[in-house]
Amino acid sequence: MTIEHYIGFDVHKKSISFCIKRADGSIFDEGRFRATRHEIKGWVGRQTASWHGAMEATLFSGWIYDEMKPYAARLDMGNPSMMKAISAAKKKNDRLDARKIADLVRCDLLPKCYVGPREIRELRRMLRYRNAMVGHAVQIKCRMSGLLMESGAEYNGKQLHRKQYFSDLMEGLEEVPASVKELLQMSPGDAGDVREDATTVGGAVERGAAIEEAGGTVTDDRRVGEITSLTWALEMMDPRRFSSIGDALSYCGLTSALNVSADKAQRGPLSKQRNGHLQTVLIEAAKVAPRWNAQLAEVHEKELSRGHKNQATLEVARKLVAYLLAVDKSGRPFELRKPVQQPAEEVLAVG
Repeated sequence: MTIEHYIGFDVHKKSISFCIKRADGSIFDEGRFRATRHEIKGWVGRQTASWHGAMEATLFSGWIYDEMKPYAARLDMGNPSMMKAISAAKKKNDRLDARKIADLVRCDLLPKCYVGPREIRELRRMLRYRNAMVGHAVQIKCRMSGLLMESGAEYNGKQLHRKQYFSDLMEGLEEVPASVKELLQMSPGDAGDVREDATTVGGAVERGAAIEEAGGTVTDDRRVGEITSLTWALEMMDPRRFSSIGDALSYCGLTSALNVSADKAQRGPLSKQRNGHLQTVLIEAAKVAPRWNAQLAEVHEKELSRGHKNQATLEVARKLVAYLLAVDKSGRPFELRKPVQQPAEEVLAVG
């Protein structure tokens, strides 16, 4: 299909500015319409020529992309961190931004970012919300523990979230101020509701049939937990878009920023250009993974011997990424090819 028009969209929460250009760079039409589904369908319905459009990736550009995609010959999403031509301009407004995006599309210079299937993105949204609810429940539990410690009450922190234990605890609190009791009575209900909602959302994500399209079947063959497996599958989506382990590590936020100038290379802290949700889950998994995997324990001990605990956790997280990416690309269950070497004293003891 021959593309006749190249369209740049500057999307906002309430409005969308557009600029339609021909192949020679001349403006065919430009304007603005409201960012509602009714207005979007009306606007794309009036376009008679085949068009190639693009917009910058933002918090609310996903649903706009989904509404326009069926009507476009081609529709792309631009990486905001690489679209410096817009943010560095001396004069900036919505109309000029739409023009520049149209020029990037027309000249094939748009820094595209990957847009996964709609079903996968919906499951990913549910899993992220579930993780947020679990974090909120943990915060409530910590605040309850703080209130009890401030008042000098004795309690079992591991059973504090259980309703029966909490009811018995409240009945036994005698010297605790009345204001603390009122606050404690408010907290457990909220924590319980959040925990039940999180369990429901997690079950819905696990039952999602589209997970297999995200990059492999989520099974125990990966030797990681269910939440880690789900997070990996839904955040990575298509693992084939990463040509190397280094690219995957960079996406997961497990590599430091690199600044090279005049043959001088300088490493900084971990880069902020990463998938923050995946980074958090991988680091949390790396803290407990050495307990269950001898090879990961060997990696952890090797780095820990150098005297840096956080660096040891990062090395384990990087090794997890290598394992998960290998399983996804090969389509085969996880297996150790290199046996873990036992220390000499343990070998003699066994002999």
